[in-house]
Amino acid sequence: MTYISHADLGGKDVPGRIVPEPEDERFHAGWEARALALTLAMGGTGSWNIDASRSARETLPAYAQMSYYEIWLAALEKLMAERAQVMPDEIAAGHMLHPPQPVKRVLRAADVPGVLAKGTNVERPATGPARFTVGQRVRTRAGHVDHHTRLPAYVRGKSGTIAHRHGVHVFADAHAQGLGEEPQWLYTVVFAGEDLWGPGSEPGLSVSVDAWESYLEAAE
Repeated sequence: MTYISHADLGGKDVPGRIVPEPEDERFHAGWEARALALTLAMGGTGSWNIDASRSARETLPAYAQMSYYEIWLAALEKLMAERAQVMPDEIAAGHMLHPPQPVKRVLRAADVPGVLAKGTNVERPATGPARFTVGQRVRTRAGHVDHHTRLPAYVRGKSGTIAHRHGVHVFADAHAQGLGEEPQWLYTVVFAGEDLWGPGSEPGLSVSVDAWESYLEAAE
């Protein structure tokens, strides 16, 4: 089955208006705060990783018709159902119908501020030298991939310049598929607007994308 990311919208014509919202307007309804709390609580159990959760969200068939927290909640239901942690009949009934499944750990309410402040370190020790250097011209891989990826479609097959080398980090593509961390060198690649959008691009426009080493090859 072809993997389709409904969240990869960069460079596409999106129907309807994009309406900016105030930075401090976090929720539009009370249930959205609860959806965030549920997502954090279940993420804290270690049942899946952040890249698997992103994959679950972006592949929801009704993604384009959902609000932000509707997407989070639907993906949470999907992830939990895959692990028999909550089943569709329980969601319909509004209460537990099956024995609970054990989890690796539990995120207690009192620990939430500290856990969020600490974050998660995804940098790993280098096991080999970087292939590319700052200032080097590179080209991104082209074509569709049948799994979660952090390489936006609009930069695939395009040439840019390495602007920064970030060290070695957990590779999101492998992590999302449950294949382990497979850490790789991570770079910031800068693309000129005309190389992405053609001669009609805004003059002087550039776009920066963080890209893992396996996304890249040396440009001719």
